[in-house]
Amino acid sequence: MEKLLACHERRAVIPRTTEMNQARRFALIIPALNAERTIGRLLDEAQRYIPADGVIVVDDGSSDATAAVAESKGCAVIRHERNRGKGAALQTGFDAAVKRTIDAVLTMDADLQHDPHSIPDFLLVFASGKFDVLIGSRLHDKRGMPMHRVLSNTITTSLVKARTGARIADSQSGFRLIGKRVLEEVRLESTGFEAETEFLIKAAARGFRFGSIPIRTIYAGEQSHMTHAATTMNFIRVLFHDY
Repeated sequence: MEKLLACHERRAVIPRTTEMNQARRFALIIPALNAERTIGRLLDEAQRYIPADGVIVVDDGSSDATAAVAESKGCAVIRHERNRGKGAALQTGFDAAVKRTIDAVLTMDADLQHDPHSIPDFLLVFASGKFDVLIGSRLHDKRGMPMHRVLSNTITTSLVKARTGARIADSQSGFRLIGKRVLEEVRLESTGFEAETEFLIKAAARGFRFGSIPIRTIYAGEQSHMTHAATTMNFIRVLFHDY
């Protein structure tokens, strides 16, 4: 069952971050494409909570210095020679992570739309043992979110909830914490953005438990991928696929 934490509850968990990292082991997976402008800052902030040797950056065929910047921060970098899509990059990261002695992985986008200072919130709630997958929800407070994104996220989340029967708060959020056992049982077939929907459908079908963490909405005028016709069609295909 989903639990959505109040803002005052979220702030209270931050001082316990060191304790949480001692008690459990986590990996952070960041799929990245031409993110040299943002990846350095993201890694600097994220490494306050996840050490550099726990971070895996999957460079999905970048033509800029994304890989070099990530390597300079001491992270493990896996490179796709050509762009294969976000789903493929995530699965590459998952494959690398499950070989490690970890309890769970966090996933974040490389464009600074996810606030690294929310990481402790995920770690503490996961430690309760009540959830297998935690999703960062932007829909608890839509201020700052462009209207087209509010509409697309609300519609797609409603459709995914109807498809799975699970209380999923924000199906399009890439800021997630996923238990290792889930990764061992769920493998992505889709290679694009629709893979994040596929993952939720498969995890729900296997009875894994979902929870939510309120996260801050951060946008700087980027275009929503869900407005692209091909991405929308891929979402629909995955939604009605019989997994």
